[in-house]
Amino acid sequence: MSALLDSLTAGFDGNPPRRSALDALLRDGLPHARVEAWKYTPLRALERRSFVAAEAMPEIGTDLLAGIPAPRLVFVNGQFDAASSDFAAPAAGVSIALINAPVDDAAELPADAPFARLNTVLAHTGVAIRVEAGIEAVAPIHIVCIGTPLAADTAWHLRHRIEVGTGTNCTVVEHLLASDEHAHLSTTRSEIVLADDARLTHARMQDEALRATSFLRTDATLADNAQYTRIDLELGGGLSRHELNVLLQGNGARVNADGVLLADGKRHLDTRLGIEHIGRDTICALRWRGLASQRGKAVFHGGITIHAGADGSEADLSNRNLLLSADAEIDTQPVLEIYADEVKAAHGATVGQLDPIALFYLRSRGLTEVDARRLLTAAFCREIVASVEDAGLRTQLDAGLERALARVVAA
Repeated sequence: MSALLDSLTAGFDGNPPRRSALDALLRDGLPHARVEAWKYTPLRALERRSFVAAEAMPEIGTDLLAGIPAPRLVFVNGQFDAASSDFAAPAAGVSIALINAPVDDAAELPADAPFARLNTVLAHTGVAIRVEAGIEAVAPIHIVCIGTPLAADTAWHLRHRIEVGTGTNCTVVEHLLASDEHAHLSTTRSEIVLADDARLTHARMQDEALRATSFLRTDATLADNAQYTRIDLELGGGLSRHELNVLLQGNGARVNADGVLLADGKRHLDTRLGIEHIGRDTICALRWRGLASQRGKAVFHGGITIHAGADGSEADLSNRNLLLSADAEIDTQPVLEIYADEVKAAHGATVGQLDPIALFYLRSRGLTEVDARRLLTAAFCREIVASVEDAGLRTQLDAGLERALARVVAA
């Protein structure tokens, strides 16, 4: 067994289904570089590390929570922080609660999803959000996960579930932040279920510590005419991987999933999309931008499958990337599989550098090279954030992106 799995599962005391799932995980082990899904994200270095279970919950400063309104649920090093949270009085028809016993379903996950399987075995808490049918507008619900230094490198595991009723419109925002430098590991799994005509806007800003490691998996299922609008800003962390899987089960279901990968320093940011068109007349629109500087590495896999019977479906994927230094790396894999007739589908990926003519033009107008590069890279990424309809959320995401871009361009 690897040192990683040995340390994470030490003292396991789960129920028999979890014990069986854990035994299967330990038997399979972590995937190696020859496993296609992990080709560009090797785990050799991580496999040698050890972590202890999260216990202590240090106090955090109030500055991290400034601008994050209620309803707000805060976790510090994986533990619920009641003093910093505020969800006592959600709107009518909205239920927000802590999960104490997540469903044991690790057996349903594939062997190449080891950290989702690990999360299912080890996660004991998280957030459950349920919005009843027919609610037109709900104030954004914020889930805040903060990593803060401890004496030893710590691991924690959270499990979330979001259910949106028929005809309802709501927004959920996830914040992954650091109060200071640390080297902890976290796994998070989110399950999302949208009923007929439901609409969910789901934003996630990951701005973790430079040496933090995080693995996230989101599984969303959409019924007839449901709409899932997603935006991810991957701005921090040392090693971060997010697997977003969307099942367009119902006829007329739609997903818009946009994001930015910003890999500077030695950051390794990996995003893997799996969009499956099952119902007729389903739509997916995916726009992703990647930047890599210094020795950073950005990995993107955009997988779209239009299954037999999903006639009338539309799929569009755009992944554009900028290499800002000679030692940076960007790996992109757009994948499109079509097994239905009468569909419209397109995908494209590009990797390039800042336009020297545009840089020269801005320099000729009096801008310094740093300012010119910042302006061009900001314009490259901001079109993703500009599409967010909620003005308050757009301002918040834009501020986080601006801070990260300043760090990247100045490096």
